[in-house]
Amino acid sequence: MSSTTTPVQDPFTTAAVRGLFGGRAADRVHLPGDPGYDGARIAWNFAVDQRPAAVVSVATPAEVTEVVRTAALAGLRVAPQSTGHNAAPLAERGLDDAIILRTGHLDAVTYDEARGIVRVEGGAVWEPVVDATAKYGKAVLHGSSPDVGVAGYSLGGGMGWYARKLGLATNSLTAVEIVIGDGTLVRADAENNRELFWAVRGGGGSFGVVTAMEFRTFDIETAYAGMLMWDLADMEPVLREWAAWGPTAPEEITTSFRAMRFPPIPEIPEFLRGRSVAVIDGAVIGSDERGAELLAGLRALRPQVDTFGRVPAPAVCRIHMDPEGGAPAVSRTATLGSMPDAAIDAFLGAVGPGADTHLLLAELRQLGGALGRPAEGAGALSHLEGDFVAFGLGMAPTPELAELGKVESAAFVEALEPFATGRPYLNFVETAGETRSAYGEDTWLQLKGIRSAVDPYGVFAANHPVPRLYEGGRPTA
Repeated sequence: MSSTTTPVQDPFTTAAVRGLFGGRAADRVHLPGDPGYDGARIAWNFAVDQRPAAVVSVATPAEVTEVVRTAALAGLRVAPQSTGHNAAPLAERGLDDAIILRTGHLDAVTYDEARGIVRVEGGAVWEPVVDATAKYGKAVLHGSSPDVGVAGYSLGGGMGWYARKLGLATNSLTAVEIVIGDGTLVRADAENNRELFWAVRGGGGSFGVVTAMEFRTFDIETAYAGMLMWDLADMEPVLREWAAWGPTAPEEITTSFRAMRFPPIPEIPEFLRGRSVAVIDGAVIGSDERGAELLAGLRALRPQVDTFGRVPAPAVCRIHMDPEGGAPAVSRTATLGSMPDAAIDAFLGAVGPGADTHLLLAELRQLGGALGRPAEGAGALSHLEGDFVAFGLGMAPTPELAELGKVESAAFVEALEPFATGRPYLNFVETAGETRSAYGEDTWLQLKGIRSAVDPYGVFAANHPVPRLYEGGRPTA
């Protein structure tokens, strides 16, 4: 968490921020000490303690431009945030000199049937986008939760339930409208500002404030989706079967494996309350017969619960049972190049039935297929190398449990470190690590050059920042 000290502001800075929008929107401008400041600064992850110089909510692209220009003149940075799902790295680096720019009011969604393109404003979350396109028999490459912000998810890559067939969501982007460092609103696509368009597709949030995005849609009305569940005591043969099958499984199917330990609290559904289980969930783009064929090996292990079946595309948003509306948590992640027997043994030792751990979940996301191939015409993140992404998460409703979660999630990832690629998937990284490790050398150099061009004075603060080529008069690594 960040420091608990309150940001210090000089009179000029205070006056500049309070004067935003002609001083007529006090309910959308919050500085430390204001009655609404503490409520406005809360991230989706309640365990993250954000203490910015101000929190400002915008409702139009013109207001975004005004905030960016005002911040630059006042010597402040701007940190765009719709939901704050991945806010921990931002808070860890410090926000004393930054305005958190809330984009949640920029949430309009429109579908262009003639082009098969959906236009999404920069503060929207996935559920209304999924619902809007489903009316036309179309689907988008959404994530595993309906209330994740579209912009953050897509700028960082975006790995959902159709990913092994259709790739990363970021490469379904066809255009972005974005306010860059001088406050100019520009359009970036295959013909306009092509370098910027390349950078934002996987390079993260260092290049400006996205006010709108356009995505390709796909002909998916329904999917064969759901989950299989076993007691955690029966986890080992299930994990071994799934890990052996996963890397070369047909591309129509995308799944995850989780070891889950649910606390005995009322917020948990009764059939899971206090239980420890192993879960495989996912989706098949194909017929019921094809889905049954792909799952036959796992079903032979006799799951206690089997919900796989034909569902409308919008239902795929919730098969992972991610919490909605916010939750306190800490986590760690690693990308695994492979999952040999030694890696499975390490996973079982860290989070298996006999492990001494309080982690709510230890997850493996299946890679391969289209996720493992460079997409044609891709942006900065064209694909993900490796067979699985590992993710350990502990609930953090108190500082003591947060500390325990950090220790245990780190221990989980360390157990798998011998099998890691060293190249993380940044959308799952909740610590202020080295962004550079997620990219190859040439990609990293290009990203720094583009950041330098569109944000030469370093106005933007991102959770996984790309530095400018020169900062403080010195070259950056």
